[in-house]
Amino acid sequence: MLAGSLEPTNEWYAVAKIAGIRMAQAWRRQHNADFISVIPTNLYGAGDNYHPENSHVTAALIRRFHEAKVHGAPDVVVWGSGAPLREFLAADDLGDACAFVMKHYSDETPINIGSGEELSIAQLASLVRDVVGYGGRIVFDRNRPDGVPRKRVDSSRLSALGWHPRIALADGLRTAYADFTAQSGALRQR
Repeated sequence: MLAGSLEPTNEWYAVAKIAGIRMAQAWRRQHNADFISVIPTNLYGAGDNYHPENSHVTAALIRRFHEAKVHGAPDVVVWGSGAPLREFLAADDLGDACAFVMKHYSDETPINIGSGEELSIAQLASLVRDVVGYGGRIVFDRNRPDGVPRKRVDSSRLSALGWHPRIALADGLRTAYADFTAQSGALRQR
């Protein structure tokens, strides 16, 4: 951590995260308190933000594929080349991991929480398309940014303590999609 430059599109977010980690370390040292920091990978799940312009990749794809399916669109545009690699974790697994960490970990060094499985944005888009049941094409808009080429966390310390995610990505995406359709139905009724 802090060994290189910050990725330009995430610089401010990264600075805020680093400040929070450093603050927890300072409180731990100053007050001899058992403050710990966790660093989760990319999250998704029920209750996500499905806004068309300011949601994260998983929620954005769920919405785009659903709307394309409903409107019979021939294709769905995915930002970037599809090549960047990402790791995804269900929000419920993060909650479980945090409870586990509070019981089994005590150190000022942040601990990563991830799924240990990495896939490309193109692979994620294909999986979301299948979960939604959309039959059209995926088109990559290379004029949009890819962001960081690879975002993977090393969760080996957490794995060595005995915690592993329970929710497979396809299962978690099905739950997230059911949540999205329930939310979109509730919004139409208002």
